[in-house]
Amino acid sequence: MSVSILRRLALVAALALAAAGCVPVPGPNVYGPGQAARVQSVEFGVVESVRDVRIAGFRTGAGSVSGAMVGSIAGSYAGGSWNANVVGSIIGAILGGVIGGAMEEGATQRQGVEITVRLDSGALVAIVQDVEEPGFKPGDRVRVLSDGVMSRVTR
Repeated sequence: MSVSILRRLALVAALALAAAGCVPVPGPNVYGPGQAARVQSVEFGVVESVRDVRIAGFRTGAGSVSGAMVGSIAGSYAGGSWNANVVGSIIGAILGGVIGGAMEEGATQRQGVEITVRLDSGALVAIVQDVEEPGFKPGDRVRVLSDGVMSRVTR
């Protein structure tokens, strides 16, 4: 494989990883485009408990694709013969894809908080969301916003 092709593949891999970093992460103060101008119900209540949690990461495929490309290139240098290079390239692509996907998932996980709220209606609800500063504490009077799909706790 020529140096020019390797450089192009490396550039594509770098762009794919950069694009994966541009995926918006929803938070208590961030609304996605599909949430704007959508009616939300509002209920009031009091925070009963707050618990730290981890919000699992996600895979867009960019990490797997980038990892497979880099692994394939690296694996193609495994042997001296054409057959060894092809086998090395395939194995490198598989391993690189698995590692790249795991790296993307790890990089996109984040700290969250589970907030249990006793609504004025008497109902008890728990909502997991990104950490907001300053954090919620038991006894805080809050609003619970819900559009039927997503809910969040706000001040």
